[in-house]
Amino acid sequence: MKNKKMPIGIDDFEEMITQDFYYVDKTGMIKELLENWGKVNLFTRPRRFGKSLNMSMLQRFFEIGADRNLFEGLVISNEEKLCKEYMGQYPVVSISLKTAQSDRFEQARNQLCSIIGEEALRFRFLLDSDRLNIDDKRLYGQLIQFDNSGQGSFVMSETVLTRSLKNLSMLLQKHYGKKVIILIDEYDVPLAKANEHCYYGQMINTIRTMFDSALKGNENLYFAVLTGCLRVSKESIFTGLNNPKLYTLLDAECDEYFGFTDEEVREMLATYGLSKYYEVTKEWYDGYQIAHTNVYNPWDVINWCNHLLTNPDKTPKSYWANSSGNEELRRFIRRLGDGVTKGQLERLISGQTVQKKIEEQLTYDSMYDSIENMWSLLFATGYLTQSGTPSGNMVRLTIPNTEVRMIFSDFILNLFENEVAKDGALVVEFCRSLKDGDSENVERLFTKFMEKTISIRDTAVRKSFKESFYHGMLLGILSFKSDWSVDSNRESGTGYYDIAIEIEAESIGIIIEVKYAENENFDAACREAMNQIDHNDYEAELREDEMQTILKYGIACCRKKCRVVMKKVVMQ
Repeated sequence: MKNKKMPIGIDDFEEMITQDFYYVDKTGMIKELLENWGKVNLFTRPRRFGKSLNMSMLQRFFEIGADRNLFEGLVISNEEKLCKEYMGQYPVVSISLKTAQSDRFEQARNQLCSIIGEEALRFRFLLDSDRLNIDDKRLYGQLIQFDNSGQGSFVMSETVLTRSLKNLSMLLQKHYGKKVIILIDEYDVPLAKANEHCYYGQMINTIRTMFDSALKGNENLYFAVLTGCLRVSKESIFTGLNNPKLYTLLDAECDEYFGFTDEEVREMLATYGLSKYYEVTKEWYDGYQIAHTNVYNPWDVINWCNHLLTNPDKTPKSYWANSSGNEELRRFIRRLGDGVTKGQLERLISGQTVQKKIEEQLTYDSMYDSIENMWSLLFATGYLTQSGTPSGNMVRLTIPNTEVRMIFSDFILNLFENEVAKDGALVVEFCRSLKDGDSENVERLFTKFMEKTISIRDTAVRKSFKESFYHGMLLGILSFKSDWSVDSNRESGTGYYDIAIEIEAESIGIIIEVKYAENENFDAACREAMNQIDHNDYEAELREDEMQTILKYGIACCRKKCRVVMKKVVMQ
């Protein structure tokens, strides 16, 4: 039987089911949401953790006219009484604010108008409803008024915009005689963009007033669900709401419905004949702890499986990092030495934990003001996760998996490269020593470079990652030699070397193999490096390119120490 298609970028539940995409069943969330009743429910999860798909699933289940076939065979279909009472029984207003992002408030506000206007257009039948009077229909007309002057957008006054959700729910309640469900996906995106482009005060006023009118004291509201990355502080946006039901990363309720559980990943891999990749999938994409449940990043797992189906020899990579600009982590790493200590980063990179006070209620305009807020931000956005059980608001934080550890490493190495650039004389001396075969000076100078950045401890982190970090340091130093040809991880002989250098003007070739010296056993690590160079004939490419002198370096590193050995070969 042909396997279902991989759901790359599919966040519409109906499309997922009807177009035969692989669906990880999260419909049990419907029952738990109803049993843990809240008038206003807020889910905070990192990006790409299935928030939009779950919101679409809720809409398709509750909305009047629901297609019951969409849920056939899914977990929720076993709840016959619940389905009879709730499925297809409510008007639903569903919007996503993720497209309301601009560098100017006026344009972002217009985007909000378009989001509301397009949703309102789904209910054009209200114009013909015999349950609405002339004033009601005029009110509806204000929600779908379109600018025909060439601007190509919906036009709403501030009053119409900020009361739009409340008014739309009121009109639907009058037409159907039933209270309305409001779904707001990515509710905090406009605030994040507003803060980034310095119009936060204007946007917070608009969003606050809109939410207050729709979610506080709205007699037409049955219940509401909001999703976002951050729990924005009640004082800044939810001023009028009493006790919204919160589902944060520390809350156990509904903890398994965002992200893939281990069982779900095993089943997915088995379905596509990829079970042999389970361990590497777990190492790279698992590790997030939401309350008491461990989950994988679903975006990563789906993309990784899709690539394996077309290229079984593919090595894992970071898919999640490429889905945003990673500004949160960039700012955090820049604070190294200014609130963030090398020791803290060393513990995290090495797979250990740091204990920090987590403030779950943040405001976008102050989240970078203190390093304490930045720890909380990294936790909320998925760069860090909890380890073990929190003690009050004190949480042990750790990097969840290899993918995120590599993201940290890349930013740290970038910072290291910037530091290296400030000391051009040291770079020149290092490269001269490397070219001259002066292994003692290469060792001394590389140790100096190592002192400029973090070290990696002997912990559970794989040896290959530790070696990649020091490998990256060397590439950062060598990047300043524009007249040298530097290659990395290319095939030569019967394997893949770490670094190969060709200095064409002098016909000198250099091969470097980097090893991590477990327990500071530098001699053994250097021997392993040199044996690997010889056994795999890494210098074959250099010989083919007619390098007359070949220098083979084995470099062993551990924390901020290194050992360098060299073997020189002169071609006859």
